[in-house]
Amino acid sequence: MTGAACALYAARAGLRVRVVDRGSVAGGTTGAGEGNLLVSDKEPGPELELALLSARLWAGLAAELGAAVEYEPKGGLVVAPVPGALAALRDLAARQRSAGVMAVPVTADRLADFEPYLAPGLAGGVHYPQDAQVMPALAAAHLLRVSGARLHLGHTVTGVLRAAGGTVYGVRTDRGDIHAPAVVNAAGVQGGELAALAGVRLPVLPRRGFVLVTEPLPRRVRHKVYAADYVADVASDSAGLRTSPVVEGTAAGPVLIGATRERVGFDRSLSLRAVRALAAGAVGLFPFLRRVHALRTYAGFRPYLPDHLPAIGPDPRVPGLFHACGHEGAGIGLAPATGLSIARALTGKAPELDLTPFRPERFDTQGVNDGESP
Repeated sequence: MTGAACALYAARAGLRVRVVDRGSVAGGTTGAGEGNLLVSDKEPGPELELALLSARLWAGLAAELGAAVEYEPKGGLVVAPVPGALAALRDLAARQRSAGVMAVPVTADRLADFEPYLAPGLAGGVHYPQDAQVMPALAAAHLLRVSGARLHLGHTVTGVLRAAGGTVYGVRTDRGDIHAPAVVNAAGVQGGELAALAGVRLPVLPRRGFVLVTEPLPRRVRHKVYAADYVADVASDSAGLRTSPVVEGTAAGPVLIGATRERVGFDRSLSLRAVRALAAGAVGLFPFLRRVHALRTYAGFRPYLPDHLPAIGPDPRVPGLFHACGHEGAGIGLAPATGLSIARALTGKAPELDLTPFRPERFDTQGVNDGESP
């Protein structure tokens, strides 16, 4: 998705664009995502600023692409099971509001107005009208289509071409060289490997997550609904399994159930422990799901950087190399703002946002623990 957004905005800035992928469109992390476009799960700071810009851009893209990407501005509902969790959630919401987020407190007696099938006894919640969803594989494909970029699918990049002075002039693939004055690293969980091919360090790690998919149902879950501890799980540095219930309906009918996080390398094997935790958490939020069949589960790998911020912008260590990766689980939502930022950098224009917190070389100077060990 991030590569597709970079291609779109670079093309609209007047550049000729080629997209190189060793697989198919949305064949990696994008195709394993839920399509979340969230502001609700982000603390005030640079990532939230990126998310707010992306939310505005997604609305414009949705108006342009219509129903093709299954854009749903359905909003999010974050719920707290006990008063202590509710107090913390409302404190976060107050800080988010000061940063430009619409966050509306919901008392316990009004939760059913938003979600009639929610479990009783919850302490309350917060409604986030700006949260939305797309179907990620469709969205990536349509962004690429309207970009007009030339696609090189099934081409594995094996090297980054650099002149004697170190400047990038293209990539080497297993099917030949492709020359270009700039290379954008939007390789997701392989972003660190691509950076290494250019001779620089970017400590991208995979963080595995599972999703449960139910049988198609009448629309019973109106919003993206998740428990307040999800925000803490997103920000966690733990390598171990973290689970918190996230439940949402889709335009096609199935309910998607997340979310798990763990660092296990690229191990795709099924974890019964993780899947059982997903099911239990979902039933805790929506008891009717106890009687619903789960048709399948799938795993994906979030591209994780140790400080939980993506790498966006030019790499001063390698002239002509740009990075747009490391968004962890927020890549679908953050893609448009990332793509616009890259396009502006490629054309020498000032960015809409300060990209300093996302600078790709920051791990060379900050001494951040890469998280290679649990």
